[in-house]
Amino acid sequence: MDSELQTPTKSGFSFSKLALLVGAVLLLLRLLRANAAVDFRSRTILISGGSRGLGLNIARQFAKEGANLVLLARDEDELKNAKRELEGMGVQVLTIEGDVTLKSDCEKAVKATVERFGSLDGLVNNAGIIQIGPLEHMSDEDFKSAIDLHIYGPLYLSRAALPYLKRGRIGRIANIASFGGQVAVPHMAPYAASKFGLVGLSDALRHEVAKDGVLVTTVCPGIIRTGSHVQAKFKGHQKSEYKMFKLGAISPLAVDPTVASKLIVDAMRYGDPYLTFPAVIGWASLLYRVFPNLAALVLGILVRFMPPPTDESGDETLSGIQLESGEGNVPFAAVADKAVTANNEGKA
Repeated sequence: MDSELQTPTKSGFSFSKLALLVGAVLLLLRLLRANAAVDFRSRTILISGGSRGLGLNIARQFAKEGANLVLLARDEDELKNAKRELEGMGVQVLTIEGDVTLKSDCEKAVKATVERFGSLDGLVNNAGIIQIGPLEHMSDEDFKSAIDLHIYGPLYLSRAALPYLKRGRIGRIANIASFGGQVAVPHMAPYAASKFGLVGLSDALRHEVAKDGVLVTTVCPGIIRTGSHVQAKFKGHQKSEYKMFKLGAISPLAVDPTVASKLIVDAMRYGDPYLTFPAVIGWASLLYRVFPNLAALVLGILVRFMPPPTDESGDETLSGIQLESGEGNVPFAAVADKAVTANNEGKA
């Protein structure tokens, strides 16, 4: 009888110890995170694809913190517009016209950064491309361009930047991957393949350079309302694909880019290994990994309700800007259209 009475006491005691241990570990992690925090004032941050969209919003957030900014992008006019705005916020801005898929351009960009500011403290690998349509219409070149931009671009820039990021042992790298790098969303095969690759590259970088004081953050957001729908590329039933994609930008799940950029900069500040948002995206990604067979079944059914492949006309690539007229319009999409102008994405 005595042993029976003691059993609950022992179990309760063990549970209490476990709770205390978990609490202590969480507190320790919180203290370590706070200790790793970096003040970005007067630090130099290089952002690829920084002239528009999410990249521009990240630059705006760093500008609020007083960082020196380097924007690397391909469009001269977009760079000029971004520079004018950011300099109006009282920070120094260097713009570099270049292509991250070219190793030489990446090396030149890093060299120009250090020559101008004397250091490089943070790198945001943000440049990207979105191609949407059935797999049947995606060419080898579509896959190659996505892989070049989402994998080789970050690799080239990171390799060029690492010698300088290591110097102060407070270097930061953020690789802007995607929910599409955790879950293979239908009709986005090149995007999914390349973003999955970027997640792997980002993880590998993190493990290898942490010893040198460089902390790498893998960012996997859901839809961000930047107006990027007009820059996306569409194949198959282009207008139907465009309508579906634009609807995502006005859905309740779409995140405001100001909120997104603040989350990203904070994650870099503390050197967080992963950032996934919004919360529902994190849960969906977890379920995809825990129940892969069920996820495959659900996504396989979803494809049946999406625009099917068409004839050879579907092999043509049309941008959202080209489709933003007549049948391509989406009702109640004013909020998405405003984001185009606000984030330097081009005329809708």
